[in-house]
Amino acid sequence: MTTYDFAPLFRTAIGFDRLARLATAAASEGSGYPPYNIEKTAEDSYRLTMAVAGFGPGDIDVTVEDNTLTVTGRAAGNGSPAKVLYRGIAGRAFERRFALADHIVVESAALENGLLHVGLKRVVPEQLKPRRIAVTSTAPAVSAPAGANDAAQPSVAA
Repeated sequence: MTTYDFAPLFRTAIGFDRLARLATAAASEGSGYPPYNIEKTAEDSYRLTMAVAGFGPGDIDVTVEDNTLTVTGRAAGNGSPAKVLYRGIAGRAFERRFALADHIVVESAALENGLLHVGLKRVVPEQLKPRRIAVTSTAPAVSAPAGANDAAQPSVAA
């Protein structure tokens, strides 16, 4: 696997620590387990869907800390003494991390038919939303001297 050194990009940048962490995390993405989809469901709403067959609601932990969504799965020990001849459904423990943009909040998490659905929404505070500022004039209105408009009018001879 090729690794990239992003240090030269951040030598003269101040305050971009989070961007450096994101670049490093993206370059060091681990296994593809479990598979997932990210969907945009509305203008400011998203849904993360993860295939977590074999996991129950008590086996999955969803946490948010420092703009990072972490989904962790710990499969409960199967008490069945049956010998598995072929295992096509992975039941191994996993941890997936997703970087969240500012003002993204997790609204819900539901497990349905082996799929974990995590609802996300962008909630921008009122003070950060664009707003129109009324433009007013503090200068007094300039009025034309008396008779100035008369010279501008062409005279019509009869």
